[in-house]
Amino acid sequence: MKQFIDRQQQDTSCLFRRLPSASSSSCDHSKRSAIEDNKYIDQKLRRSIFSIRARNLLEKETTINKILRACTRQRMLSGSFEGQPAKERSILSVQHHIRQERRSLRHGSTSQRISRGKSLETLTQDHSSTVRYRNAQREDSEIKMIQEKKEQAEMKRKVQEEELRENHPYFDKPLFIVGREHRFRNFCRMIVRARFNASKTDPITGAVKNTKYHQLYDLLGLVTYLDWVMIVVTICSCISMMFESPFTRVMHVPTLQIGEYVFVIFMSIELNLKIMADGLFFTPTAIIRDFGGVMDIFIYLVSLIFLCWLPTDIPPESGAQLLMMLRCLRPLRIFKLVPQMRKVVREVLKGFKEIFLVSILLLTLMLVFASFGVQLFAGKLAKCNDPRILKREDCYGIFRINVSVSRNLNLRLKAEEKKPGFWVPRVWANPRNFNFDNVGNAMLALFEVLSLKGWVEVRDVIIHRVGPIHGIYIHVFVFLGCMIGLTLFVGVVIANFNENKGTALLTVDQRRWEDLKSRLKIAQPLHLPPRPENGGFRAKMYDITQHPFFKRGIAVLVLAQSVLLSVKWDVGDDKVTFPLATMSVVFTFIFVLEVTMKLIAMSPAGYWQSRRNRYDLLVTSLGVIWIVLHFSLLNAYTYMMGTCVIVFRFFTICGKHVTLKMLLLTVVVSMYKSFFIIVGMFLLLLCYAFAGVVLFGTVKYGENINRHANFSTAGKAITVLFRIVTGEDWNKIMHDCMVQPPFCTPDKHRYWETDCGNYAGALIYFCSFYVIIAYIMLNLLVAIIVENFSLFYSTEEDQLLSYNDLRHFQIIWNMVDDKREGVIPTSRVKFLLRLLRGRLEVDLDKDKLLFKHMCYEMERLHSGGDVTFHDVLSMLSYRSVDIRKSLQLEELLAREQLEYTIEEEVAKQTIRMWLKKCLKRIRAKQHQSCSIIHSLRESQQQELSSFLNPPSIETTVPSEDHNANNPDNPSQPEMSGLQQLLSPTLSDRGGYRQDSTDLGRPQRKLGQWRLPAGRTSVKSIVCKMNPVNDEASSGSEVKKWWTRQLTVESDESGDDLIDI
Repeated sequence: MKQFIDRQQQDTSCLFRRLPSASSSSCDHSKRSAIEDNKYIDQKLRRSIFSIRARNLLEKETTINKILRACTRQRMLSGSFEGQPAKERSILSVQHHIRQERRSLRHGSTSQRISRGKSLETLTQDHSSTVRYRNAQREDSEIKMIQEKKEQAEMKRKVQEEELRENHPYFDKPLFIVGREHRFRNFCRMIVRARFNASKTDPITGAVKNTKYHQLYDLLGLVTYLDWVMIVVTICSCISMMFESPFTRVMHVPTLQIGEYVFVIFMSIELNLKIMADGLFFTPTAIIRDFGGVMDIFIYLVSLIFLCWLPTDIPPESGAQLLMMLRCLRPLRIFKLVPQMRKVVREVLKGFKEIFLVSILLLTLMLVFASFGVQLFAGKLAKCNDPRILKREDCYGIFRINVSVSRNLNLRLKAEEKKPGFWVPRVWANPRNFNFDNVGNAMLALFEVLSLKGWVEVRDVIIHRVGPIHGIYIHVFVFLGCMIGLTLFVGVVIANFNENKGTALLTVDQRRWEDLKSRLKIAQPLHLPPRPENGGFRAKMYDITQHPFFKRGIAVLVLAQSVLLSVKWDVGDDKVTFPLATMSVVFTFIFVLEVTMKLIAMSPAGYWQSRRNRYDLLVTSLGVIWIVLHFSLLNAYTYMMGTCVIVFRFFTICGKHVTLKMLLLTVVVSMYKSFFIIVGMFLLLLCYAFAGVVLFGTVKYGENINRHANFSTAGKAITVLFRIVTGEDWNKIMHDCMVQPPFCTPDKHRYWETDCGNYAGALIYFCSFYVIIAYIMLNLLVAIIVENFSLFYSTEEDQLLSYNDLRHFQIIWNMVDDKREGVIPTSRVKFLLRLLRGRLEVDLDKDKLLFKHMCYEMERLHSGGDVTFHDVLSMLSYRSVDIRKSLQLEELLAREQLEYTIEEEVAKQTIRMWLKKCLKRIRAKQHQSCSIIHSLRESQQQELSSFLNPPSIETTVPSEDHNANNPDNPSQPEMSGLQQLLSPTLSDRGGYRQDSTDLGRPQRKLGQWRLPAGRTSVKSIVCKMNPVNDEASSGSEVKKWWTRQLTVESDESGDDLIDI
């Protein structure tokens, strides 16, 4: 076909210019000239095409080199550029080849491997290939087996549920009354399960839209609307309980009773809706199917009974007081309503077995030491309150105690005058807070020692009253109990939390992957505007402000300004305060200059895109306001404002240094992850505060219970419990709340009329609170902080993506995201991937298929819409790890299915594009050939019509009979040979048919004609033509024959061109 088209591309004017002189030129010369013309035209066309392609490639190469130079300059200005070895392969390429090799081993058959150049014997001898193939098969079989077991379990559960629905008519019927698909039940389900849809999807493409306030939307979609209403009602009820006290009781204050009625009414509506929708029990989603549902019903019944009863007189240690204490569990409802808090409680309770075993170990240790302590110190720690009496037999009667206002106050007494004092009875008694007279008191004393509170006092009393050698007892217990036993308890709590969370059961690679995902969540775009391209004043300012020395200099100035606060700024001391304030003014002007330079370099819009820049601008503006007020007012308030501005300025240094920024991120991430644990601690503290008001609201003041620390109101109780959380003298507060007659005034009818404590209640109350809060909840916070600390301070070997890799991606993203919105179109992802260098680089020459997979993954997951910073970073992280080793089962199955789908779609797309290009190329050639033939036919018609119909034809040729009968005529063979190529006339039709048969019998198809088998060109055929016969009758017939041969239908020419 190419030869035919090349022959048609010759100059048609040259073809017809040689028609009249065909008899005078030879055919060989015409063939050579045609070939030379074809070669010349072909070379000319190809040179023009190559020159156009060369210019396009040169322009593309120049543009790409310009972008790469800008990227390199940007990395150098950011200070995080580290050159990578030129021959180092990127982790994306390595993981892509690992996956391709694994798939080839998994899917490749024996015949395919033999066809690649290896025989079966050679493959058997290749031990490494065989091992890899077997490992791949084993991994696939294990994953498929687990997946099949999971599917079988789900199918079995569905089958059992269907059988129960068919065979048991009361199955899944709330209260055995409401039908399964009843309208009222569907209505209740709609109310119970209605929630805010946090994900906004495009109705056309189906892609998830990235909203501006997505965090707020996620919070609203955390629970259902009904649960949100009950959370608000519960919080309002707890606020109402905060105003209760022993002197402001809910039974006697109608305003506080409104909160009780509202809570009970709303909870009644909620439980009725949930029971009608899901059932109370014996249904798949019943309310009473776990501990949370039982707790809800219990809190509701307690509140309902108390509201119906409302007793006016509540004796101490009675059932009514117990009911009021159970009513204090109301804040725990929020644990049931919020899923994340339920998850925290579930993770803690799952490890209750191990915690219980360690507690048994510690209790056994305490029991052993308590029993031994009873044998050593029972009855030996008591003494007489009169220091002059040493024996118990002499400790009776009364003695006078002198009272002194101060030990250092020496009063001058007159003769026979005594110091002030009073008479008290002599008592033989143990120390106030502890004794070893029985096992119970000894274990309580050792529990206090175990918390390292008051153990020095116990040791000193033992040494003073028994002997120095007995001090070893308490030291050994502190070492074994605190240093080993308590540390073991803390370790078990942390390990069980991590295990139930799933962290402890992960492999090393899986832990690295989880750490990587956590670090990627907190990574954010730089929001740094690009360098101005004009290279003028703004570009110079940009280079100065982004230089590392400039940033370090500003950090040093911030520290220097903070040093000014080492001396108190006092209005009365102008010799010191005024110079310090003046120096602070100078520093403020320098910071104003810094902000001005950044505004010039980045433009106001670019400067405002960074949150850190906004904070700097706010602090600098406050500094300018302070300068104006300082020189106009000059009083104590302006000095106080100046110190506040310096303190605010100090926080800007955290973003100017990498290590400080990482420490700040550690704290922020720890607070974010431990938010629900902190909320849970506050709810427990609130429950204990309400119970403390009921139990110890009127306890008389003692050694530590005083006007600052007491349980008279819920607010003061919260402050006391927060003090106990830190471990500050919690045991002494407990002993103050254990006060009993005769040291207090009892009352048998109203608990708010007595000032006595509750011995058993105080023991359970304080010990349980200290164990739950100090030993469990605080250690969970420690576990979270340690886990987050390891995210930022792990070594390069433990990181799948290093900090430099993330920094490099942030810089490249900052270049592509010109609007600094954190979102780019999907079409720009290709440009972003081409700019990546180092470990995230994609080599288009070697990994073009990987590049296609990554681009198509973004288009598929986001339906051609916009992609965020974290979307692209997450895709790169998945591509940079070995998913078989790093991902867990469910995530692995989902990821492999996605990658398999992407590979299939990319393969189909590649084949489809290749077919389209081929069809386009064929159609272009067909169109070009058709246009050439059409123009050739028009030219032939015009030339032949003028040639076959001349104005006058002279008959100078001898007669046919004479030429045929003359054997000596040398031109006869030539005339007979050339006659074969002439058009038919009236006199030689049969001869033409016979000659055409000898030449290869040209075929005709639907009015078309083809060349002979030798593919003689049209030009060579025309060159062999002789002048036609001059018979007037044959002229019209010859004209009709040529017209019929040149009349070709346009829709049939393409098929013949393909066949040629």
